[in-house]
Amino acid sequence: MINGRVFVTRELAPQVIQRLRNEFSEVDVWEPFGPPTPTELAERTAGCLALLTMVSDRVDAALLDSAPTLQVVANMAVGYNNVDIAAAAERGVIITNTPNVLEETTADMAFALMLAVARRVVESDADTRAGNWGLWHPGLFLGNDVHGATLGIVGLGTIGSAVARRARGFDMRIKYTARNRQPETEAPVGAEFVPSLQDMLGQCDFVSLHVPLTDATRDLIGAQEFGLMKPTAYLINTSRGDVVNTDALLAALQDGAIAGAGIDVTAPEPIPPDHPLLQQPNLVITPHLGSATHATRGRMAMLAAENAIAACSGGLAPNAVIG
Repeated sequence: MINGRVFVTRELAPQVIQRLRNEFSEVDVWEPFGPPTPTELAERTAGCLALLTMVSDRVDAALLDSAPTLQVVANMAVGYNNVDIAAAAERGVIITNTPNVLEETTADMAFALMLAVARRVVESDADTRAGNWGLWHPGLFLGNDVHGATLGIVGLGTIGSAVARRARGFDMRIKYTARNRQPETEAPVGAEFVPSLQDMLGQCDFVSLHVPLTDATRDLIGAQEFGLMKPTAYLINTSRGDVVNTDALLAALQDGAIAGAGIDVTAPEPIPPDHPLLQQPNLVITPHLGSATHATRGRMAMLAAENAIAACSGGLAPNAVIG
């Protein structure tokens, strides 16, 4: 038994909480549906050995200073841009993530967004529910084909390559760009490497983003990039909201620089309910649901719990980002 407290910032599956209770002498779970405020997060983390966080929980120097006993932050996500890695390293706090469990599920979501926006699923559903289904007409809610189209993937990592595998089933031509060419990954999916993002954009009917948020990828897609895309093309983003410049996306949708977009992430996140982006009919938007299936979220939560247990048991945390 680990003599110490772990704070879990959201209510998780009962088996995950029980696993923590089997190992920690005290388990504190945040019960409200919404996240704790920064003040509440600091108050509940004070005196803890472990903190199990979501990607929306900001772990900065101030929070770490308020919890000098903290040994590990187990982030329930692949990305960890919500954590000040440098501040954690300075204080000797281990940071872990949950890789290799959500790739296929997130790829499903990217493809769902692709199909939904190209075939105008959300628009036509809303119109039908409003009672507007009258006589059939050959020009009603015309969209664009996904099968046989050209897909450009930005970042052919585990999620990007999973999207490519799905695209093969739709007979899509697949192009990709990345910092480095990946022959062993591109060959099985028949993807063509294009060294320059700018060169690739104009060749594609769909552009799907699968990169982490870093200084190099922030605002990776802006006004210039939208200007290079086909006016019949669609942008799909299941990575991080800040990879796309929000103002540029809004302008591209309003001006017809692109045909539409399907996004699961925004900047800011959550996006304000009165934001003009939400008024665009050629946008399909979901509230960061890329990994949101029972099975995948369950595996992520359990992996985060195991990371916290391992770090506080004196062993090596299996998915340590630092520490």
